[in-house]
Amino acid sequence: MQIGKASVKFKEPPVIESMASIVGKKEGEGPLGKMFDVVEQDDMFGADTWEKAESALQKQTADLVIEKGDIRKKDIRYLFAGDLLGQLIATSFGTVDLEIPLFGLFGACSTMGEALNLGAMVVAGGYADKVMAMASSHFATAEKQFRFPLGYGNQRPFSASWTVTGCGAVILSKNRKDGIAAITGITTGQMVDMGARDSMNMGAAMAPSAFHTIQRNFEDFQVDESYYDKIITGDLGQVGRTILLDFMKNKGHDIEKQYMDCGIEIFDPESQDTHAGGSGCGCAASTLCSYILPKVQDGTWKRVLFVPTGALLSTVSFNEGETIPGIAHGVVIENLGNL
Repeated sequence: MQIGKASVKFKEPPVIESMASIVGKKEGEGPLGKMFDVVEQDDMFGADTWEKAESALQKQTADLVIEKGDIRKKDIRYLFAGDLLGQLIATSFGTVDLEIPLFGLFGACSTMGEALNLGAMVVAGGYADKVMAMASSHFATAEKQFRFPLGYGNQRPFSASWTVTGCGAVILSKNRKDGIAAITGITTGQMVDMGARDSMNMGAAMAPSAFHTIQRNFEDFQVDESYYDKIITGDLGQVGRTILLDFMKNKGHDIEKQYMDCGIEIFDPESQDTHAGGSGCGCAASTLCSYILPKVQDGTWKRVLFVPTGALLSTVSFNEGETIPGIAHGVVIENLGNL
């Protein structure tokens, strides 16, 4: 099952059995608004703090993915989940009532890719019949932790992205009969640090890692861009998109025809003033569960390479003058008719 330096090709691919997405009001007003399962008009989600709101968002999404799949909670062996907050407090407080054994993950905005990598390996290896993979973010919690309190009303440069208030969750199993799509392979990313230091330009920090993972996927699977109907990054935005396409062209790969970025798709830059695009763990996760998977399920796209991207900075590292390393995890998702 191991191929190349960093990839796995599954002999018996795990399938995505259920999917769910919940987003906030701004995301619901964007181009994908009608595709999300739930658009919550109250960004507080009935809570009295932003952090509790994100926990409530995770709990609601987890409950919904279980309900949509007509799955018994007790049959889910493991939960792979994460968020952007210190000590994963949105996840730890949000999932405690689920009573499912938890692997708490932090891959910044690449967390959904990390969860799918690990969950797929666990199911394919026979260590669990069903697992849940989930990731969330919230605009207000991320701004509060990483940038400026909202009350400051600070100016945002055009390179800045807008953290998505959203959550996406899937159930992975070997139940091909009721499957939505299959995960046929993964390419796990490595840390890539090219010296980026601007916390208001996440696209530049993450694009090199996306390039490395996509290039590694091509080499490990011995394919090129023509193998995929879509190559989809998580949240590079307009700035990161340009950098990635240039890097790929320099290696002889013109992926512009197949390329898509969740952060560019989720908002309308003209009417929503989000500058470079969307970001956050919930950006790739909610776009996957509302837009990408249905396109794979109905055969519009037979095979996609889903590459959530993350910038691994913290308030401590940034304030101490450290650079911003990036990471990206690749997931090969295919229509069940390909199997």
